[in-house]
Amino acid sequence: MADVSRETPVIEPEPTGAVEALFGPRVDLARRYTAALAAHGEERGLIGPLELPRLWTRHVLNCAAAAPLFTGRVGDVGSGAGLPGLVLAIARPDVEWVLIETMERRVTWLTEQVADLGLDNVEIIRSRAEEWSGAGTLDGVTARAVSALRTLVPITAPLVRDGGELFLLKGANAEAEIAAADKVIRRFKLRDVRVEMVGESVLDEPTRVLRATVR
Repeated sequence: MADVSRETPVIEPEPTGAVEALFGPRVDLARRYTAALAAHGEERGLIGPLELPRLWTRHVLNCAAAAPLFTGRVGDVGSGAGLPGLVLAIARPDVEWVLIETMERRVTWLTEQVADLGLDNVEIIRSRAEEWSGAGTLDGVTARAVSALRTLVPITAPLVRDGGELFLLKGANAEAEIAAADKVIRRFKLRDVRVEMVGESVLDEPTRVLRATVR
């Protein structure tokens, strides 16, 4: 009998209509990035094997759905495999993306992908967000699967200029995270804190984005 635990995980087929709708004329770049992540992500410690059967829907498209929200120069804190930073840079070539990552192997991956995909709107910074010299200069900051809101706000809010925004991709407990982070939200003077659903017209499971203005 075959050892099921050692079988090669099934990679999720591309949800063609949604991919084309979210990436438009840059759909081929999205396909190349996703194929590279599927082929090398597990061996390089970027994603777990259980993510391959949902790589498009749970990860790539979940990130891409938020693309219309951004303008200017935006940081992605803890960019990791490029979720959401590289995905958003593909979908929005008119936005300048700063990918902030501490781990060398992840920075190497990000650098390779930027070169392979020819992305000229991406800057990669190897640094802890708290130690980066560009604090207070960004129009917006995003992050995905980094930490709870009460921990994430002190890391991300100082990077944003006055009047800039946080766009934090969250799960089903986003509203509860807002309630739990009340003291931190007030300390960092965040305004208009709310959860928005994006991608509802093309995704079976829309993306939750926790938004807030930094004052």
